[in-house]
Amino acid sequence: MALRRQEQALSEEQGALEAEEPAEEEEEEEGGGGGGGGRAASGPRERRPGPGAVSDFTPPDGGFGWVVVLAATWCHGSIFGIHNNFGILYVLLLREVGDAEQDQTLEFRTALVGSIGMGMVFFCSPIVSIFTDRIGCRTTAASGAAIAFIGLLSSSFTKSLEVRYFTYGILFGCGSSFAFHPTLVILGHYFKQRLGLANGLVTTGSCLFSVGISFLLKVMGKTFELARAFQMLSAFLLVQIFLSLTFRPMLPSVSSPREREIKLDTRSWMQQCMAQMRKYFNLRVFRRKTYRVWAFGIATAILGYFVPYLHLVKFVEEKFNEKEKSWIVLACIGAMSGVGRLVSGPISDLIPGLKKIYLQVASFITLGVMCMMLLQCQAFSAVIVVCLFLGLCEGLFITIMAPIAFELVGPMEASQAIGYLLGLMAIPMSAGPPIAGLLHDHFGNYQLAFYFAGVPPIIGGLILACVPFIHQCQLKKKPLDSGKDKMLGSEMVPNGELLPGSPATDGATV
Repeated sequence: MALRRQEQALSEEQGALEAEEPAEEEEEEEGGGGGGGGRAASGPRERRPGPGAVSDFTPPDGGFGWVVVLAATWCHGSIFGIHNNFGILYVLLLREVGDAEQDQTLEFRTALVGSIGMGMVFFCSPIVSIFTDRIGCRTTAASGAAIAFIGLLSSSFTKSLEVRYFTYGILFGCGSSFAFHPTLVILGHYFKQRLGLANGLVTTGSCLFSVGISFLLKVMGKTFELARAFQMLSAFLLVQIFLSLTFRPMLPSVSSPREREIKLDTRSWMQQCMAQMRKYFNLRVFRRKTYRVWAFGIATAILGYFVPYLHLVKFVEEKFNEKEKSWIVLACIGAMSGVGRLVSGPISDLIPGLKKIYLQVASFITLGVMCMMLLQCQAFSAVIVVCLFLGLCEGLFITIMAPIAFELVGPMEASQAIGYLLGLMAIPMSAGPPIAGLLHDHFGNYQLAFYFAGVPPIIGGLILACVPFIHQCQLKKKPLDSGKDKMLGSEMVPNGELLPGSPATDGATV
C-alpha cells in the first residue's frame, strides 16, 4: 500500500515537471530577446511562475495598489528629499563645525558626509536587489527605513564629522538604499496596464517632497539647531517604517518543497552553490558590448551630477549674498525634475529601440553646459533659470534609464543590469562633491569646481552616443539568429524565478 502511494506521488511530480516545461519555453520566447519595452518588462510578465494558479496571476491594476503608490511616494520623497537637499544641511554643517575648528580642508571633509550618504544608496543596490528577491519587498523596505531612521536620528547627537560619516553616510545611506529599491519592484505586483501612471505618480510626488523639504530645512535652519533639524527629518523615516508594511507581495512561491528536494538531490553541494551564485550574481550582462559602453558612459557622466545639489546653495550665498533665498535653487531643481520625469516617459515611448539613448545624450550634455553656465550668471534670477534646466535634465535621464536597460539586455536580465549600473554609479557620485569642495578650499572660489562638474557629463554623453552605432554594427556583422537566441535564452538563469520582490521560501526553485 505504501509502495503504491509512493509510485502515485512520483508520477504526479513528474507530470507537474513536464507541465512546467512548456510554460518556461513560452516565457523564454516572450522575454529572451533584447528589445523588450519598459512597461512590459517591469511588470509581472518579467518572470512568469510555474504551473497552476500562479501562472494565471494578473495584477489588480488598482484597489489596494493605490495605497502602495502612496507609500512608495512617501518613501521616494522622504529619502531623496533629504539627500537632494543636503546642500542646505551642508551650509548648516559648515557653520556648526567651522565655529569649533579652522581647517583648509573643512569643505572637503564636510562634503564627504553627503557624498557617502548618496553614494551608499547606489553602491548597495546590487545587494539590495538580492535581498528584495529573497525576503520580499515588505521586509526589506521596513528594515531599511528603520536603519535609515536610526542613522539620521543618531546624527543629531554628535558634532563630529567623522562620526557623521558613519551615522549619516553609512547608516542613513545604506538604509535609504534598502528602503528605496523595493519601491521600484512592488508596483509591478499591483499594476500592469496602469504601471506607467503609477510610476509617474510616485516620481512626481517625490519631487514635490523635495520642494517641500527644501523649504522646511530653510525654516528649521533659522529657528533650530542642526541637531533638531536631523531629529525632525528622522520623523519622515519613522512614518516610512509603517508605510513599508503595505508592500505585500501578490505572487506566491513557484514550486513545492518536494519538487525542490528532488532537484537538489541530483546535484552536489558545490553545484548547488554555483547555481545560487549564477542565480543571484548574473554577470552575463557584461558580455554585451553595448551594455558595457552604456554603463561606462553613465558612470563617467555621473561624476559631476551631484556637485550642484551639494555646493549650489553655498555658491549662491558667496557670489550673490542671497542667504534668505538660497534654498530656492534646490526647490527649482526638484520642481523641474518632476516635470522632466512626467514628459520623458511618453516621449521615450514614441522613440523606438536604442534611439532612446539620444535623450540621455542630450540631457547629459545640456546638464554639463548648464553647470558651466552657473559661473557666467551675473544675477540671482539667471541662476534660477539655469537651475530649471538642471532639474529638467536630471528628470529626463533618470526616468528613461530603466527602459534603456530593457532594450539593451532584455527583461529577464534587466533587474541585475540596473543593479550593477547603480553600483557603478556609486563611486563617481561619491567622489564628485568632495573633489569640488577640495578645489574650492584650494582656490577660494567655485570657478574651477563647476567647470570640473560640467566636463564629465559632456564626455559621458558623447560616449553614450556611440551605443546605437555599436548596436547597428553588431547587427550588420552578425544577423540575429532567432533559433540560436532561443537556445541561449533557455540557458539563462534569471535573477530568481519569482516576480521580483516576492519573498523566496523553502519552496523556491534553485
